[in-house]
Amino acid sequence: MKLKKLTALLLAGIMTLSLAACGGGSGESSSGDSPESKGDSASESTADTSGAESSGELSGKLTVWTLAADLEQFADKFKEENPGVEMEVVVIAPDDYPTKVETALLGGDSSVDIIVGEPKMLQSMYEAELFANLDDFGAQDYEGKIVDYVWQVGKDNEGIQRAISYQITPIGFFYRRDIADKVFGYSDPESVGKLFADYDTIIETGKTLKDAGYRVFASDGETQHFKGQSSWVVDGALNVDQQRYDFMDLATELYQQDLTAYATQWTAPWYQAMSGPVPILNAEIQGGVWDTDENGDPLLNVWDEENFNANVENYSSETAEVFAFGLPAWGVLTLRDNVGETAGSWGVCSGPSYGYDGGTYIGISDLSENKELAWEFVKFCTLNEEVADWWIEASEGDTVSLLSALEKHAEDESETYGGQKLYKFWLEQAEGINLSNVTEYDKAIDAAWTNAVTAVKTGEKTKEDAIAGFYDEVAATYPDLEINR
Repeated sequence: MKLKKLTALLLAGIMTLSLAACGGGSGESSSGDSPESKGDSASESTADTSGAESSGELSGKLTVWTLAADLEQFADKFKEENPGVEMEVVVIAPDDYPTKVETALLGGDSSVDIIVGEPKMLQSMYEAELFANLDDFGAQDYEGKIVDYVWQVGKDNEGIQRAISYQITPIGFFYRRDIADKVFGYSDPESVGKLFADYDTIIETGKTLKDAGYRVFASDGETQHFKGQSSWVVDGALNVDQQRYDFMDLATELYQQDLTAYATQWTAPWYQAMSGPVPILNAEIQGGVWDTDENGDPLLNVWDEENFNANVENYSSETAEVFAFGLPAWGVLTLRDNVGETAGSWGVCSGPSYGYDGGTYIGISDLSENKELAWEFVKFCTLNEEVADWWIEASEGDTVSLLSALEKHAEDESETYGGQKLYKFWLEQAEGINLSNVTEYDKAIDAAWTNAVTAVKTGEKTKEDAIAGFYDEVAATYPDLEINR
C-alpha cells in the first residue's frame, strides 16, 4: 500500500519550506550519522523500556529526523532529565527533508523513531502511513490541552491523531510603532489593525505611507497569508470566490503603484528592511534587463547580502523605511535577530483574515521499534508545562501550543514589542482559525493561483488570460474536479 503512493509523495515532497517556520536553521547537521548511513543500524536503535517501567526511569535510544533545529535543544533537555536515554538528532535541510524521509521509511528503514512535518506535507505523509497512530498511546486523552487548530492539523482524514506541534503559527502584521505614531498619530495594535481591515483599506494605508516617505510592506508578498479563507473546493467543484479576485487586484495595485519596497521575503533587502532604510528596486527597475557577468549571472544578487550591498547603488539611489511585515507567530524569532536598533519600536496586529502557516509537527515513525519511548519524547516536547516554560525562555519568544502555558504567560509583556502581551494576542488569533475549509487540493491550487497573481501584477499576462491559465492548470492537475469557469 505504501509503495503505491511513493510517486505521489515524492512529488509532494519537492517543495521549498520556510526555515523560520520551523524555528530552525538551514543545512544539514547531525549529532550522529547522516541519514544515508542508517540503513543497517536498526538493531542499534532498539530501546529496552521494560526495565524503565519497573524502575521509573526511561532508557534506550531514540533517533530523530527533523527539519527544525529546535529539536536538538529539546533532545538535549530530554536527555538531561532522562540520562538513561541516548538521543541522536539528524537535522535535514527543509528542501530535502520530505524526499529523504519518505524514501527511507517507504524503503523499510526502522532505525528512525521520531519524524516531523509541516502542515503542507502532513496529509501526504499521513496517507502513506509514515506516522504511527498516537491514539494507540492515549493521545485522545490530551485533546483540549493543545490549541484546537494545532490538534486538528495533527489528525489524518479519518480523525486519527498522528502528530502534535509544540508551537502555534497564526498570522499577523508586525509593524513599526514609531512610524505609526509619526504618520497616523497612534500606534496601539487595535487601532493599527484597522489600517489593514480589508484590501481597499490596505491600499489607502499604503498610499498614505508612501506620501510620508515610507513603504507599507517590504513587498506585496507580505499579504500572501491573507488571500482568502474560503475553500478552494466545494462539493467536488473548484471554488474561486470574489475575495480571491480582490486579492489579485490588491497584489497588482501594491506592485504597480510602488507602494512596497520590492524586497522579496528571505532576500538580503528584506532582512535589512527590518532594521532601517532599504533601497527601493521598483517595478520599472526590476522589469529591465539586469547586467550580468561573464558567466551570465546577475551582477546584483538579492539573495547574497555581500553582493547586494556592493552593487545595489548601481541600480537604485532611493531608500525608504518599511512599515509592516506579514508573518506567522514565528516572525517574532525572525525579527528578534534582525531588528537592530528598531528593537522596542514594534507591535503586532491582526490582518483582514485569520490563518496560519508553518509549524513543526512531531510524531512517531510507524516503523519505529521504540514507540513507547518515542511517545514519551512527543509528550515531553508538546504536553509538558515545565518544558513549555523552558522553551519560551530558551527560544526567546516562540509561541507554544500548550494552552496552560499560553494562559500562564498571557500577561507577559514583550520589551521588543513595546510591552505588548504577545502570547495573549497570538492565542486570540489562533482561536479565529477555521480548518473546515482545508482540502487535499489546497497546496497545488494555491500555488497555481499565486503564479497567476504574479503574472498579472508584473504585466506578463492580462487578468483574464492569467485566470484562464489558472483554470487550465487546475483542470490538468485534478481532472476529477468540476471546473466552472
